[in-house]
Amino acid sequence: MASRAEQIVDRLRNMQAAAPDIEASAVVSVDGLIMASALQQGVEEDRVSAMSAAMLSLGERISGELGRGGLEQVYIKGDKGAIVLTAIGEEAVLTAMARQEAKLGMIFLEMRRAAEDITKLVG
Repeated sequence: MASRAEQIVDRLRNMQAAAPDIEASAVVSVDGLIMASALQQGVEEDRVSAMSAAMLSLGERISGELGRGGLEQVYIKGDKGAIVLTAIGEEAVLTAMARQEAKLGMIFLEMRRAAEDITKLVG
């Protein structure tokens, strides 16, 4: 039987196979620790995890303060691609890095499906 972390990594890889525009992904705890990752070579897990947790926390605060309700997603677009964060229950966040020309609808759909599956593994 695969460990929980291995099962999460498998789910991340399946998500990336279903949405090939996702170049890398990770599941991060709300306190900034990597739980599982499928990051490309040269990407620092610690940096991804710390920044993902900080962005999720800030997004939750902004969403609440401005009356937008509970946070579902944070989307950051740069000139070299996008970063999408999706909450996984109360304890974790799914982070995906997408290439510049990515079809965001497909990425959002696959991330939502992966988050639902990973919620069962994390919970």
